[in-house]
Amino acid sequence: MRNYIVQRLLAAIPTIFGITVLIFLAMRVLPGDPFLAVGGEAAATVRMTEDQIRQAREQLGLDRPYWQQYLSWIGDIARGELGRSFWRDEPVRDLIVRRAPISAEIAILAIVVAWLVGIPIGVLSATRTNSVVDYIARVFAVLFIAIPGFWLGILIVTALVLTFLWRPPITSVDLWVDPWTNLQIVIGPGMVLGFGIAAVLARFSRSSMLEVMGEDYVRTARAKGLAGRTIIWPHALKNAMLPTITVTGTAIGGLLGGAVAVETAFSVPGLGLTLVQALNERDWTIVQNLVLLYGVLFTLVNLAVDISYSWFDPRIRYGE
Repeated sequence: MRNYIVQRLLAAIPTIFGITVLIFLAMRVLPGDPFLAVGGEAAATVRMTEDQIRQAREQLGLDRPYWQQYLSWIGDIARGELGRSFWRDEPVRDLIVRRAPISAEIAILAIVVAWLVGIPIGVLSATRTNSVVDYIARVFAVLFIAIPGFWLGILIVTALVLTFLWRPPITSVDLWVDPWTNLQIVIGPGMVLGFGIAAVLARFSRSSMLEVMGEDYVRTARAKGLAGRTIIWPHALKNAMLPTITVTGTAIGGLLGGAVAVETAFSVPGLGLTLVQALNERDWTIVQNLVLLYGVLFTLVNLAVDISYSWFDPRIRYGE
């Protein structure tokens, strides 16, 4: 088990390194001057001179070679210094610390909803093949897979505003400060994202359960007279969980991207909305560090998924 975890950790190092290189190059090889891309509107408004632009580039370190800029950026990250926002004049680290809890709550709520809804529906659909329950489960899965999360979010917000004259709070409130207000902020995005993932989990858990239910050990358990619930939940479901865990890990990575659109639809002051605002403002310091954060989190999630495989199926542990 320990060798397996160490090997997966070592494999994640070059992945994170590649993410940093791709992000750095993407922010600098795009057409146009990086400084003008950030402050083009402001420069046009105040009519900055060439000397002022040159001094600003020197202050930002944009006049140095790319390899020096990259090493400086990595060194700042190692020290926990993520730079300052150009437009907000605020440390990016403080911005992430303030807004990350909301996004984390939405992601956790979405995964909890997905597991509580998707896996039972998939199991019921697999154990009652071609029944009314199976047909309803299939309709649910296809419906919520087809509906884009941001569109459903806009629809829900519009319905709440027009019908009940209610709208979620637009200011960030921590869970430990005001739980009720915090719940109003995260419940909408969490449910929308959760039902979308639940639909995918339902389909995968159904197909996995149908495959497992045909295995020899399941037929043997039935021949011994074990109850249906005893066969399904402790035995068959555990062996059918590997594809579901894989989908869950991918879904968590999708939450990082999907939450951008859904947080924007609900006007939730999380990292997703922050990224959209930074892109509109061309605040590349925020964009660069947020994309890096998303990439590292996605890598860690996949690492956790790989490690969880060894718990559900010890046969895949390295060196054993």
